[in-house]
Amino acid sequence: MSVTRSLGWAGAVALAALLLAPVISLGFTASEGGGELWPHLAAYVLPQAIRDTALLLAGVGLLVIGLGTATAWLVAAFDFPGRRLLEAALLLPLAMPTYVVAYAYLDLLHPLGPFQVGLRGLLGLSSPRDLALPDLRSLPGCSLLLGFVLYPYVYLPTRALFLMQAGSLLEAARTLGAGPWRSFLRIALPLARPAIALGTGLALMEALNDVGAAEFLGVRTLTVQVYATWVNRSDLPGAAQIALVMLAAVVAVVGLERLARAGRGYAGGARRHTAGARRRLDGWRAGAALALGTAPVAIGFLVPAGSLGLEAWRRIDASGLPDALAAQALNTVYYAGLATAVTVLAGLAVAAVPTLLSARAGRLLIGAAGIGYAMPGTVLAVGLLGPLALVEAGLFEAGLTTARVGLGTGAALVIAYALRFLTVTVGASEAGFARIPRTIPDAARVLGRGRLATLVTVQLPLAWPAVLSGGLLAFVDIAKELPVTLLLRPLNVETLSTHLYGEAARGTYEDGAVAAVLIVMIGLLPVTLLLRLDRNVIGPGRLAGEEPRTGRG
Repeated sequence: MSVTRSLGWAGAVALAALLLAPVISLGFTASEGGGELWPHLAAYVLPQAIRDTALLLAGVGLLVIGLGTATAWLVAAFDFPGRRLLEAALLLPLAMPTYVVAYAYLDLLHPLGPFQVGLRGLLGLSSPRDLALPDLRSLPGCSLLLGFVLYPYVYLPTRALFLMQAGSLLEAARTLGAGPWRSFLRIALPLARPAIALGTGLALMEALNDVGAAEFLGVRTLTVQVYATWVNRSDLPGAAQIALVMLAAVVAVVGLERLARAGRGYAGGARRHTAGARRRLDGWRAGAALALGTAPVAIGFLVPAGSLGLEAWRRIDASGLPDALAAQALNTVYYAGLATAVTVLAGLAVAAVPTLLSARAGRLLIGAAGIGYAMPGTVLAVGLLGPLALVEAGLFEAGLTTARVGLGTGAALVIAYALRFLTVTVGASEAGFARIPRTIPDAARVLGRGRLATLVTVQLPLAWPAVLSGGLLAFVDIAKELPVTLLLRPLNVETLSTHLYGEAARGTYEDGAVAAVLIVMIGLLPVTLLLRLDRNVIGPGRLAGEEPRTGRG
């Protein structure tokens, strides 16, 4: 075995160990709590947390399935004025972190906020007690807000699948006399089940990871309890025990998603709908379709973004920019940029394992790379403390007394970011390499270049657009990440997300509006990228993704 391959295997084993370390560490940390802690958690903490988490996931799941599938079918099966713009606008809620939306609506719907003040003025009422509206700080309120923000996770793959595979089948159904509603229920919806399940699983993972919106709205989910147990009660073993319960919830969500997709493959040609394949709507039907499609965009993006923009303008006009905003923005860009560089390099290394080492090792490592994304940020943070402490102790024993990678250091934050979003860059790099014809690297090998040289000088230059897009998506996800940042940030370091969290906790909404607007502007970057990819990849005569495999998948 060559030195290069030996080093490659050693690096792959080390990365796999690092990816699995948080899961193993959780068990050890939880066992340190002693037997007296678990009965307290089981009696007073976990019942409400499990109930709230289960109800929240159920509500969010139903809402994202309904909104995502309905909007995907609306723009895929019907043609009406404004459809093209609506097709793109339906992605905009992806730019809104859930905690930013909760922050905006808490201010907007407060009894002394603009909505209720204006409504009382229209009704001739003077006191907030005269108009009792449902409280947003509730489990239903949290479910609604998360659902209207996360539905694009279902909309995007379901729309792509409708455009890919349902065209010829729906045309055949129409010739046999089936109407639009029957065609949707009997043909399009069953075929779209794998895409709906995939999108719903991703949305539920995001809902489970949320800590800001749930805490702002008074919902005591498992994620909130992990944070509260660790930070407020200084009880790390108790937080680890709750985190183990969260891992079980993650496994349940992944299992349900796989079960929903089991045995659902398809065969045959796939093509995009042409304009003639859509049913034309005119008059009031066109207006109703546009209004129905615009409602999720308005609730999930336009209303909170407009409210935050107005509040930010008032804050700047009255007092100027907050003094600490520049430093917080710089911290956000610095840590997100550093973590993105690490994540992209690690993603390239993982995606190259099938080429440099073996296909089997590559599949195992690529699967392990998804562990961090599947784990909620609070769980990952708790699980990393033990391994990072061991590494720091080893560095100290080796004489590197100034090296710090434990809790409260920038290194710990960067490592946690990289592990959490590694799968994003791995997937992008893997897709970039997969689109290179095999004849190109084969020709380089015939000309005498080794595997590593071929990868660096031939394949990587051809795959760089995909790698760059993966890096951009990772940067945005890292910049918006709240749970990991709250728990592992260095002392006296504030980012835009932690600043916004602090302002919301204090109830000073106007002071956090500028930071919220900046976070939304950062979040628009991947939406712009998705729109560009959508235009280039899902264009006329092209497919919305890879060629579907024949048979059952």
